[in-house]
Amino acid sequence: MKTVQEVHDHAKIQMEKSIKHLEAELAKIRAGKANPALLENVLVEYYGSKVPINQTASVNTQDARTLVIQPWEKSMLTPIEKAIQVANLGLNPQNDGTVIRITIPPLTEERRKELTKLAKSTGEEAKIAIRSIRKESIEAIKKLQKEGLPEDEVKQAENKIQQLTDQYVAKVDQHIQSKEKEILTV
Repeated sequence: MKTVQEVHDHAKIQMEKSIKHLEAELAKIRAGKANPALLENVLVEYYGSKVPINQTASVNTQDARTLVIQPWEKSMLTPIEKAIQVANLGLNPQNDGTVIRITIPPLTEERRKELTKLAKSTGEEAKIAIRSIRKESIEAIKKLQKEGLPEDEVKQAENKIQQLTDQYVAKVDQHIQSKEKEILTV
C-alpha cells in the first residue's frame, strides 16, 4: 500500500520533469540570440548514419549573434553545413575551411509574435501535463481512502497536491513570461 507521502513525492518528481522538459523546449525557440540549443535537432550524415550535430563537432557562441561550429574532423565541415541548411532553420552557415560560423539574423516583428505564440502553447502543454499528474495523484489518494485512509487525511492530501500543482503552474508561467520578454526584446 502506498502512503500519502509517496503519492506526493511521486507527483513532485513528475511535475519537476515537466518543468525540465518545458525548459528544454523553450531553449529551442530562437529569440534572436545565438544559442547552441538551436542546432540540437540537426542530424548530420556521419559514416552512413544520422547523428546529432553535437556528436560530430563542438557548438559554441562567439557573441550574442554568432554560433561557431568546430568539427572534430575536417572532413565533416561540408556534411555539417549541408545538415544545417537541410534542417530549414532559416540559418545561413558560412564555412571558412576550419570552422562554420552562423550569424543569427535579427527577428522580424511578425516572427517574434509567432515565437511568443509557440512559447505560450509549449507552456500550455506543460500545464496540461502538470494537471494530468494532479489528477493521477488525487486518484491514488482516493484509492488510499478505499483502503482505509481517514477522510480528513484524504482532504489534507488533496489540498497538498493542489498546492503543489499551483506552485508548478506558477513556475510554468514564470518561464513563459521570461521567454516572451527574451523574444520581444529587440
